[in-house]
Amino acid sequence: MKKNITQNIGFLMLFLCIIVTLIFLGSIIYFISARGAKVISWEFLTQGPRMGMTQGGVLPAIIGTFYLTLGAILFALPLGLSCAIYLCEYSPKSFVVNIIRISINNLAGVPSVVFGLFGLAVFVNFFKFGVSILSGSFTLGILALPLIISASQEALMAVPQSIREASLSLGATKWGTIKNIVLPTALPGILTGVILSIGRVAGETAPILFTAAAFYTRGYPKSIFSEVMALPYHIYALMTEGTHPDQQKAIAYGCSLILLFMVLLVSGIAIAIRQRQRGINA
Repeated sequence: MKKNITQNIGFLMLFLCIIVTLIFLGSIIYFISARGAKVISWEFLTQGPRMGMTQGGVLPAIIGTFYLTLGAILFALPLGLSCAIYLCEYSPKSFVVNIIRISINNLAGVPSVVFGLFGLAVFVNFFKFGVSILSGSFTLGILALPLIISASQEALMAVPQSIREASLSLGATKWGTIKNIVLPTALPGILTGVILSIGRVAGETAPILFTAAAFYTRGYPKSIFSEVMALPYHIYALMTEGTHPDQQKAIAYGCSLILLFMVLLVSGIAIAIRQRQRGINA
């Protein structure tokens, strides 16, 4: 009887935690949507800002955010996945490997402004990429690396060892087993890390503040060495600078709603791919 009571109390607490989380999530979405939907229009989505960013649209910032996020994931995903494969499948179990894993987990807790300063020193100044899409993408990619590596490691370690042994016993090579058996099985977990990384990368301001973002640019980026406007920095600029606070605040809420929609859209696509892969694996 005591065990049943304890179990029911535990389930009740978990349910209450879920309800509280959904309330906060719903409040944020409602708050942003209620204020941002007022300024959303076709002009707002397809034109650039004008009149001191109090009129026009935010298309350059949308495009810049897309370029930076895409560049960061294209840089971080192959590198992070390769690192996870090596740590889980090839590296011997040793003290050094454990230190590397702990360091990766600690790197995930480093403030984003530190990554921004690193990107400024390395990509902007040392490699002479300048304030550009390339510098910002690399900096955001490094920011996303710990999350992708950790999620990929957990997904790879969740694959039963018996599956690997069965493949090897049938004459498959170790790499063939990893490529054809382990990675497809672990793909849903890897995509979870990618989804979380997209959400973090798309909303970061501090790293691109030093490496990629411009307060205002005319036109659209012409190459990976062009500086860009980005929604997170655009929101920050609208809320902290300017002479028309009411108009700029309304535009900032509109930008927030667009950014939220972009993250949800990309995450939804990744979730759909993950669910499809789970159905294939099942």
